[in-house]
Amino acid sequence: MSEKTAAVPVPRRQRGTDRDATPQPMTHARPSARRIARARLAVVLCASMWVLYCATVVVALSRGGALVDAAQLVTTVVFLISVTFLTLSACMHLLARSGALPRFAAHRRTRRIVLDEHFAEREPRLTALLPSRAEDPALVRMGLWSVALQEFPRIDVVLLLDDDPSPADDDARAGLEGCRRLTDDLAETLRPVFARVEAAAARVRDEAISPVEATEVAMREHAACAQWLRARAAEEPANTHVEVFFVEQILRRLADELDATATALLEAAEAGEPPLPVERARHLVERLVRIFGVRTRTFERRRYTNLSHTANKAMNLNAYLGLMGGRYRERVAVGGVALERVDEGHTDLEVPESDYVLTLDADSMLLPGYCLRLVHALEQPENAGVAVIQTPYSAYRGAPTRLERLAGATTDLQHIVHQGLTAFDATFWVGANAILRWDAIRQLRRESREDGIPIVRFISDRTAIEDTESSIDIAARGWSLLNYPERLSYSATPPDFGTLVIQRRRWADGGLLVLPKLHELAVRRRREGRPLRLAERLLRMNYLGSVSWVTLGLLAVLTLYPMDGQLVTVLLLLIAVPYFTEMASDLHALGYHRSDVAAIYGLNLLLLPVNLAGSAASLVQVLSGRRARFARTPKVSTRTRVPALYLIAPLVIAGIAAAVAVRSVFAQAWGTTVFAAFTALAIAWAIARLIGIRYTVSDLWFAWLDWIWVAPPAPAPTPDLARARWAAVLDDGPLESAGVAA
Repeated sequence: MSEKTAAVPVPRRQRGTDRDATPQPMTHARPSARRIARARLAVVLCASMWVLYCATVVVALSRGGALVDAAQLVTTVVFLISVTFLTLSACMHLLARSGALPRFAAHRRTRRIVLDEHFAEREPRLTALLPSRAEDPALVRMGLWSVALQEFPRIDVVLLLDDDPSPADDDARAGLEGCRRLTDDLAETLRPVFARVEAAAARVRDEAISPVEATEVAMREHAACAQWLRARAAEEPANTHVEVFFVEQILRRLADELDATATALLEAAEAGEPPLPVERARHLVERLVRIFGVRTRTFERRRYTNLSHTANKAMNLNAYLGLMGGRYRERVAVGGVALERVDEGHTDLEVPESDYVLTLDADSMLLPGYCLRLVHALEQPENAGVAVIQTPYSAYRGAPTRLERLAGATTDLQHIVHQGLTAFDATFWVGANAILRWDAIRQLRRESREDGIPIVRFISDRTAIEDTESSIDIAARGWSLLNYPERLSYSATPPDFGTLVIQRRRWADGGLLVLPKLHELAVRRRREGRPLRLAERLLRMNYLGSVSWVTLGLLAVLTLYPMDGQLVTVLLLLIAVPYFTEMASDLHALGYHRSDVAAIYGLNLLLLPVNLAGSAASLVQVLSGRRARFARTPKVSTRTRVPALYLIAPLVIAGIAAAVAVRSVFAQAWGTTVFAAFTALAIAWAIARLIGIRYTVSDLWFAWLDWIWVAPPAPAPTPDLARARWAAVLDDGPLESAGVAA
């Protein structure tokens, strides 16, 4: 095994996890008319139950003595508002999935021959950008390979490294050097097979070739390439479920597709069928050229002083997008090296302009055919106004931990919801993967100067959810977004709660900041005579704000005790029945257990303080004007410690729920008793099974030690006595240099 594919520590598999790493089929199962009708009925039932519940509450409040004081009035109002917002989010989830199911039923895969003929006449250019910062080289390598093996006429794969170019830490330096070698290693590995298929294509392009010979060349080259891919797969490690996915779904899946073509040609020849027309044989061989023909490059923006060094993914992408269509020369500048644009002469960097830009997170992978099918969809007349097309990512199966399995289940559920958003023109860009139409994206270009450096932005970096805010920017310029109704992309899920906290807190931070942009979009569209549909506006509003109001609403429902618990009735519990019933149905269809719906409820209760912290960070940003600091989700084989707040808060919520349950028994408020007791048990189960008692105690203990331990003060920096005063005056100015010794 080579150094670059060295095995990493594999976490011990927990009981109750799925051992089968086989993902869902690329195409969704076609839902029946009965299931579609039930999905629509669920929306009506959820809303109807809320109306009935409100009616019963009004009747209860109209009786004398229901509200004994002002405190009861306030808690009752807050409780009812919370129930209303929770119901709204449940209805929006059900509405989105009711739009997704008909899309799955109507979708038909584009035929292979249609794709071949389309790209035989067109050769668009695509630039694939993979932003990476402090990532494991083994993980980045798999993502690079999944892009490099995409079937596309002209594709440039660029790894955007955002690490410190000269790290002091030995591990960081080793990881950076490993990532720097990836693109060269990839190009070197593909070069021999590309040379072979290019020679075969040149032979088939010869006008004198016969149909028999052209068919034989196509059959032989497909078989040879399939054999080469299988040989590569045999050399790959398969220790983790992500590595298994790469071997089976990227390398061997592509090998199977090529082998199937070779086998079909052989069977046709043995059956005495006439050979393929030369033009069709050329299409098949050109397919191999598209698969193995790729240009690779590594780009590090932090090497250049005149590019933004802001530490977030959006600015990493923006730095390279701002260079597209130009030729550059490196020049020595104050503090380092700068890129200077030139029109002629020697150049150190040339960044060609592209028709399309693919963005892919370093921990994600694309199935073969992603680029071909999505670009083909973009180039259909009905999609001329689409700026971004994507397949919302799915989760890798076969996770070794319960938490990763459940978090992956929520990811797969969200895939369905995102497909439903497209049905109502409410699509949001999910940044893990997407293909951007360059003509549309460059309309987002904005220029500013920061610290004297010209900064170009296409993707907004005001929030930690840059893709979400950019979705509104795209819609404001008259473009739309589209979710392609297939599963063609996959992304990693945090394996432990500490990592999940970092990811979900980042996701919860920013939605409230984008809500005003949504309002501005609605006002503008109304003035233009193209008002947003009610469903689109509600779905977009729920997508941006539901994390905040669902968190606050659940906390209110769990902790408030209005009217001695009499507001928690059977009707209130029935409001949630359509939501959880349909979620359980979706889980079963996705290969999970229906009972996982209760475990997901427990996981969401654990995440309440995480979501609340993210929402609070948005409010702090509004008040302070400071941008949120980008927090990268760790991709490490060791466990990430959980901050004490996110362990203490669930314990407190569980204690309050248990106290409410006991109090409700004495008040004979049986609805409140059942709800509070189930909530307390769900949180306790989640802490014990998803975090672990031992890890909970350990993290709390170390958090206590960190709090009471006082580090010795750092020594004051000694002045640079060797520095001459005249140099300090020239560099810093007379006032700033006053402390420098003469």
